[in-house]
This record gives sequence, structure tokens and C-alpha cells, in this order.
Amino acid sequence: MSEDPHSPLFMCYLSIPTFFTPMLVTGDNSLQLFLGWEGVGLASYLLIHFWFTRLQADKATTKTMAVNLMRLNAITLICILLLISAAGKSAQIGSHTWSPDDMEGPTPVSASIHAATMVTAGIFRIARCSPLFEYPPMALIVITSAGATTSFLAATTGILQNDLKRVIAYSTCSQLGYMIFSCGISNYSVSVFHLMNHAFFKALLFLSVGSVIHAMLDEQDMRKMGGLASSFPFTYSMMLMGNLSLIGFPFPTGFFSKDVILELAYTKYTISGNFAFWLGSVSILFTSYYSFRSLFLTFLVPTNSFERDILRCHDAPIPMAIPLILLALGSLFVGYLA
Repeated sequence: MSEDPHSPLFMCYLSIPTFFTPMLVTGDNSLQLFLGWEGVGLASYLLIHFWFTRLQADKATTKTMAVNLMRLNAITLICILLLISAAGKSAQIGSHTWSPDDMEGPTPVSASIHAATMVTAGIFRIARCSPLFEYPPMALIVITSAGATTSFLAATTGILQNDLKRVIAYSTCSQLGYMIFSCGISNYSVSVFHLMNHAFFKALLFLSVGSVIHAMLDEQDMRKMGGLASSFPFTYSMMLMGNLSLIGFPFPTGFFSKDVILELAYTKYTISGNFAFWLGSVSILFTSYYSFRSLFLTFLVPTNSFERDILRCHDAPIPMAIPLILLALGSLFVGYLA
């Protein structure tokens, strides 16, 4: 990004979600919530479309807006239609295709959108409207089924991806599914807890991948990497910590919320709860597979890169390493402390 001629515009766009996200989170009325909701959508559109000369970025932006505009007609309805509205924002089944396509934007944009701003807005709104969802039981069943199906579908799709950023994007869709079906079993606080934990390790993974892509001259296909552990020991350790938290390995941050979600689904003793528990449990197996597959193909298997690219490789510089260290600490300890 240092050589991009539009860097000032990029920094300007980055300030937009910084303004609208607190508005969304702190709003104590529906009007302020709606303004923040629309603001993060606008910010995502501008950031994904930042590299406007790329055809794929144009297509991704069009798809993002087309899917997310479904919420405009649903905003006045309740429960099921409110879920449809949130599903477009939070990349749930049927509305999930825009999320992996957003990888056409700069990596900091991917980290922001997939960790803490746009995709989590739908979860937050469902949690804020929880009193409405407690009235019709059918709405909770639909929410639980949609979330569990999304977690399974995204996890199975992630095992077939070779683009590093798209693998992490599908893992985001899968984790959002856990948050949704946690709301469906009436455990909204646990859903928001996982939302917070997820922000740390998902931002860590995206920025670690960005460090690799930066050093590999914008190469994102992990089949063309390999053997980078010796050149990227710091980034490798950061990605390892992020992946351990993502799969729910005991005792990093992700374990404390992911394990609780599955426990609560199992102890719900309903058909929808058991459905969510078993799909969520199988999804963990697929998540573990594609997480360690990305580590092995990128860092551990014999290299598939050109020698000149390997010789030019360098680990994360200090300005990139500092946020990675802070996020790694959050990915290891925030769940326990919270």
C-alpha cells in the first residue's frame, strides 16, 4: 500500500467504519442503530471498491450491494424477515457469496470487514432485538437451522479453497453461523462473547496472511508457496496461534466461547438444538482440516516458489509486527480473562 497513489483516499475510507461502528454499537434507539447499520454498509462498499481498476473488485462490490440491499425492505418487519435482513449483512446461507468475493480489496479491509465491522453487524442487531425473537418459537428454530447450516456449508467449502484469503473468508462465514445459532437457542450473550473473541483471532489471521502476501509479491495461491517457515518464523507462529484459537483448541480465546456454544446447544434438548450441535461439531473437524492445510501448504511442505522470490522474502517488519503481537495476545488470553 505504501506505493499506492491513492493512499490518502484509502486512509479516509478507513475512518468511515471507525465513525459508524460505534454509532451502531452504542445506539439506544432504532434510528441511530439504522444509521450505523447503513454506514458500515457504505464503508464496506467504498473499501472493497478501492482498487476500482480491477474487474473482480468491481464485480465483488456489485454483488455485495445487491445482497445487502435486501435489508431495506425487511427493516420494518420482525423476526423471520429481520433474520433475512441480518443474514445478508452477516453472510449466512443464501446470502454468503459476497463475503469471499470481498477478498479483492486490500488485506486490511478484509481484516476490518471480517473481524469487527460489517459481517458482525447482523449478529449484533439480532442480539439487540432479542426480546422480539423470544415471542415466536418458529423464528428461533429458523435462526438455529440457518446458523448451523451456514457453519457446516462454509466449513466444507473452505477445505476446497487454495486462495489464502478465501480460506479465511469461508472460516468467517462458518464462525458467523455459530453466532447465529447461538442466538437461535436464546443465548445471545454467548453469541456476542464469541463475536468479540472471533475479532481477535480473525484479524490476526488476516493480517498474518497479508504479511505473507506482501512478501510474496501479491501471490495468494498457497499451492505456489511452501517452505516459508524458515523465512517467516514470526508470521508462522502468529498464524499458528490464530488457527489454534479458530479451531477451538484448549485454552486459547476461541475455545472459551466456541465450546460453550456447543455445550448449550447440546443441553437445549430440542430437535433444533441437537441439529445445531451435530452440525457444529462436524464443522469443527472441517475447520481443523483447512486451517492446518493452509499452514502446511504455506509454511511446511517443500517449496513450490521460484528461488528469486524466496530470496527476496522477508518476515513482517516492525510496523506490521506490533499489531500482530497485540492481536496474538488477545487471541490467547482474552477468552480466559473475559
